[in-house]
Amino acid sequence: MSRRTGRGRGLGTRTRTRRRDDRGMATAELALVLPALVAVTAGLVWLLAVGAAQLRVVDAARETARAAARGDDAAAAVARGERVAPPGGRVVLRRSGGEVMAEATGEVDGPGGLFDFMPAITVHATAHALDEAALP
Repeated sequence: MSRRTGRGRGLGTRTRTRRRDDRGMATAELALVLPALVAVTAGLVWLLAVGAAQLRVVDAARETARAAARGDDAAAAVARGERVAPPGGRVVLRRSGGEVMAEATGEVDGPGGLFDFMPAITVHATAHALDEAALP
């Protein structure tokens, strides 16, 4: 907004501009944006945890299948895979027709807090290997 002072129009008239007081606006904007940034960061960290759990499940299935294919005892191969799996993970070993198949599953809990509505996510992986004991 501008306010004119002076009598006439034209030369000699002055225009004064009124400015709003913007003090504290950055603080107010930060107070509005900061919770959203925290929520997005928590969600991204949770997604990283899901990705890491998926990698561990893939490694557990691969390790179990490889150990069983080499001729290790089934219980020892499963125990080896469960050491690699995420906490609470489960490994199942099957043999059929000269092939070894290992399935590993794990569960990642929701991040909690603002994301309480999100359920736990189950990650799953399967690995196959030729059974070396069955080879001629």
